[in-house]
Amino acid sequence: MKTITSKFDFCIVGGGMAGLCAAIAGARHGLRVALIQDRPVFGGNASSEIRMWICGAHGYRETGILEEILLENFHRNGNANYSIWDSVLYEKVLIEPNLTPFLNCSCTEVVTENNRIRSVKGWQLTTETWHIIEADYFADCSGDSILAFLSGAEFRVGREASGEFNESIQPAEADQKTMGMSCLFQIRETDRPQIFVPPSWAEKYETDEDLPNRPHDTWTNFWWIELGGEDDTLHDAEMLRDQLLKIVFGVWDHMKNHGDHGVENWVIDWIGFLPGKRESRRCIGDHILTQNDVLAEGRFEDVVGYGGWSMDDHFPAGFRYSGQPTIFHKAPSPYGIPLRCLYSKNIENLFFAGRNISASHAALSSTRVMGTCAILGQAVGTAAALAARYKFSPREVYQHKIHELQQMLMKDDCWLPWQSRTPSELTTTAIISASSGNPAPLRNGVDRPFEGKDNCWIGKIGDWLEYSFEQPKHISSMRLVFDSNLQRSGHNMPCKYTLELKGFHTPQTIVKKFRIDLLNELQEWVTIIRIDSNHQRFVNLNIESKTKSIRFVPLETWGDESVQMFAWDIS
Repeated sequence: MKTITSKFDFCIVGGGMAGLCAAIAGARHGLRVALIQDRPVFGGNASSEIRMWICGAHGYRETGILEEILLENFHRNGNANYSIWDSVLYEKVLIEPNLTPFLNCSCTEVVTENNRIRSVKGWQLTTETWHIIEADYFADCSGDSILAFLSGAEFRVGREASGEFNESIQPAEADQKTMGMSCLFQIRETDRPQIFVPPSWAEKYETDEDLPNRPHDTWTNFWWIELGGEDDTLHDAEMLRDQLLKIVFGVWDHMKNHGDHGVENWVIDWIGFLPGKRESRRCIGDHILTQNDVLAEGRFEDVVGYGGWSMDDHFPAGFRYSGQPTIFHKAPSPYGIPLRCLYSKNIENLFFAGRNISASHAALSSTRVMGTCAILGQAVGTAAALAARYKFSPREVYQHKIHELQQMLMKDDCWLPWQSRTPSELTTTAIISASSGNPAPLRNGVDRPFEGKDNCWIGKIGDWLEYSFEQPKHISSMRLVFDSNLQRSGHNMPCKYTLELKGFHTPQTIVKKFRIDLLNELQEWVTIIRIDSNHQRFVNLNIESKTKSIRFVPLETWGDESVQMFAWDIS
């Protein structure tokens, strides 16, 4: 078998939404990044192999790289096809020049010296090759914390006793129980009745009473087909998958052949043979996020991300439990998550992001959703770039460069609650004006509605915004943040396919066409940039011009008559 040794600045194990965003962020900030993924596609629980929805903070949709990816999917995937979705995620890796993927590659060994990871070894099944990846910094975004486990990093499994952190939703005594994992399935509507013949090994559910508290109609994604919380979701995974598949076929047999469930014309379209996990190992950082941190809104000095999903604590017995399958314990939205939860307590160059961050079981029941995992991944990738710049450990980034990290994240369109971005000096010293509306919010450093404030300029197509100076200034770049309708619904891939499935489209609020004009030496307005097909919320432009006045002119949106814009920075 071949063995190839490669050297990178930053190595990430796990190509789900957290690892993907970490890798892209690190690469965009100049790191040479290796991304090791043990599957043939990216996205983890959101990929075509598992098909779980990307959920996040209630009322505060995540932006940054995740929003960029979702908007790209809107633009390219009008029919909501999972193969196209996979290709959108793949493309984001493919086009980054500093990012090298290792797909179908499983992390098997780790070399650790003096509490630092030196290298990881992975087996790439498709090429019969051992890959040895050496790097200065590593991130475990694998979900199961395989890198952290093999490196000797501290971790936990199971539920803490309620008295350890004074958490009211934890059991009185600690145990090894977790939330389970699910095999999902999807159905498709046809124009005629369809029969279903179950396999002989499928479970039998004759009446609705055999599926208590388990909604089974055409509007569910069947997340409650869940097992493993009372077992070992790592080492019992194959056995649990077999049991889950028996339930999947049994549930569909019940819906088709036992009672009227409105699915006469429906057929099985897809079944997930790879279970989607909710919980296994959790790494230990300098801070363990708890239920009480969540309830107190997480107002940490080192906040680098946020959550806002309820503490959605599934019963360990899963499908075997006849009561409600989960309890939605209330959580504020948003609440902050600190950098200290995203790096190892005892391995000096190890970050982590995803469902394995440093959190108690209670807090994990909220932080585990993929929208939250994705923005924490971007925080880790950005923090790794900052660590490399100063030759710092992750802990030293927290100790000495947390404000710089927060500013980098917000500049990259990662909103942080209770923090404000500092606009460039050129932006703040310019005279701002507009043909209509109030342009002042464009420089307030808050790039979304928050705490009752719109934080945006509202104008009309053909209006203009202008920055002017007493003397000509050199402008090299421009940063624009449009309105992508963060309150929209329907951003997730479908859990079913109806005959009249409504596909995706770019949010109507986004500015599609615009131009940049500047005042030349003859005091004439000339167009230096025109964009005719923008579909993103966050846009960076290179300018390289000298002028006393520069204008932004919106020419067309994707449907709305008004134009809303959160930020316009020049540097």
